[in-house]
Amino acid sequence: MELQFTAVFRKVPEGYIGFAEELPGANTQGTTLEEARANLREAVTLVVEANRLFALEDASSGEVIRESLKVTA
Repeated sequence: MELQFTAVFRKVPEGYIGFAEELPGANTQGTTLEEARANLREAVTLVVEANRLFALEDASSGEVIRESLKVTA
């Protein structure tokens, strides 16, 4: 599955900080811009995986309907 987010990077004295605008909690830092980009990809992947696991745990009781949802923003 391929998802698209908006990555925002800011130069700081230690290097770069970055976050995904659409995904709270997906933020990172790196000494170089390339490192920050790679770290942000990993952070986004981990946040999406964790959110999916939390949702599955919540859905383990009661009646739950799961379906695909496509949006265009």
